[in-house]
Amino acid sequence: MNKKIGFIGCGKMASAIIKGIKASSCGEKFEIKGAEVNCEIAELAQNKLGISVLTDNRMLVIDSDVIFIATKPNYVAQVLEEIKDELTDDKLIVSIAAGVSTEKIQNIIGQRRVIRVMPNTPALVQEGMSGVCKGEFATEEDAQFVINLLSGIGKVIEVEESQIDIVTAISGSGPAFFYQVIEDMARAGEKLGLDYEKSLLLATQTAAGSAKMVMNRGELTVQTLIDNVATKGGCTFVGIQTMKEENSAKLFSDVIEKTARKANELGK
Repeated sequence: MNKKIGFIGCGKMASAIIKGIKASSCGEKFEIKGAEVNCEIAELAQNKLGISVLTDNRMLVIDSDVIFIATKPNYVAQVLEEIKDELTDDKLIVSIAAGVSTEKIQNIIGQRRVIRVMPNTPALVQEGMSGVCKGEFATEEDAQFVINLLSGIGKVIEVEESQIDIVTAISGSGPAFFYQVIEDMARAGEKLGLDYEKSLLLATQTAAGSAKMVMNRGELTVQTLIDNVATKGGCTFVGIQTMKEENSAKLFSDVIEKTARKANELGK
């Protein structure tokens, strides 16, 4: 059955999901609308996304089967208070607000069906990675619907809510971390005398190819893939040793831990 999907908030992450859904094979099955209370922002979003963008959150909820809460975390409570009277039992709430628990959402809107999602921006190119968890009153059918929807824009895993901040740190924030690594490698190549754009292409395609190798590794471990390139005594081996000496494992452990902690704090 075709469903009407409404997005309260049409910022970067919501835009990525909307564009991803529209570009996916299941895009024609859904009627997508958005809401932005600022008239100018609503008009810009409407032109950018090619969907109808209302300026009334309540009207969007009334006309939607599935409502994505895509505002900044500190605005979620205010938005939920505004729309709670329009949330009938047949409507599904999907929150992509980092750090905002399903319990906090339910404390405002009552015993409603809530799915919490942590997506990421590569949804724009159908290579997204999303983590999904159910609220207390959501059904397996609800979770499966959201999983199927987001599977059209990338890969999806279902996790316990206690793990969702880890998902936020690894995949939600992760694209920026990988961009930083790619940029650092490209700038290192530039520093040694290679044209920046060529260096950037080398780093980018190598990252894409390496990720694909990991995805298709079969029964091989990631360590085996490393060892296959970093033969002892070779130039790659020297590079890996340098990473170990600089304790890259601790660096990324700290990055993920601090990001997960911040994600948890955002909803408080």
